[in-house]
Amino acid sequence: MQRRGAGSGLRVASWVLVPLGLALMLGGIGCFLTNYQGVTVMSEAMEPTYRHDERLVIERIDAGEIRRGDVVLVHVPDRYQDRPVLQRVIGMGGDHVVCDGSRITVNGKPVDEPYVMRGEVNPAARPYDVQVPDGRLFLLGDHRGNSYDSRFFLDEQSGSVAASGVLGRVQKSFTMPAVLVALGVLGIVLTLVGIGLGIGGYAAGRRARRQVAAVPPWPVA
Repeated sequence: MQRRGAGSGLRVASWVLVPLGLALMLGGIGCFLTNYQGVTVMSEAMEPTYRHDERLVIERIDAGEIRRGDVVLVHVPDRYQDRPVLQRVIGMGGDHVVCDGSRITVNGKPVDEPYVMRGEVNPAARPYDVQVPDGRLFLLGDHRGNSYDSRFFLDEQSGSVAASGVLGRVQKSFTMPAVLVALGVLGIVLTLVGIGLGIGGYAAGRRARRQVAAVPPWPVA
């Protein structure tokens, strides 16, 4: 009986680990791919906050989740060679955005901008006074002297872009993406270990059956 049960413990462990590993792998990696994406900063428009060639994690969000101050990845048809760009949300639908050439106010309140490139507030653009249409966003780069943003399209719906064009928001904390990736990696490891244990249990069972078959069923004279 002991021989016939050889490898059964390994097989039981395999039956537990493989499904658990697959669940963790599909859950962690699947959730990450569904809710996040990695991007590389392709310009200097968001310096000093984000540098050229820096890798970022973008969280996919709905238009209703956008907030002032968010750095978003946005696709604007007919702009930027049809490529997504990173810009900061300054005004949202219904906001009154005013710049006198040095300071920005939104709905009459000055905007504190510690993220702007040092020594550059709003160079390379004339003063503006715009009302952001509903469902749209007024976007600026942090490097105001090197950003081709809403200031240069004021004749097109006050320079705004459709909120529906936002592909995601830069993730400030990497905790959740890291946890999801770690769960996915753990799932892969458990799946592989479970498969290995299953193979080992099957092999141990076959060896035990061969040894039993090799023993004659009657005494040898």
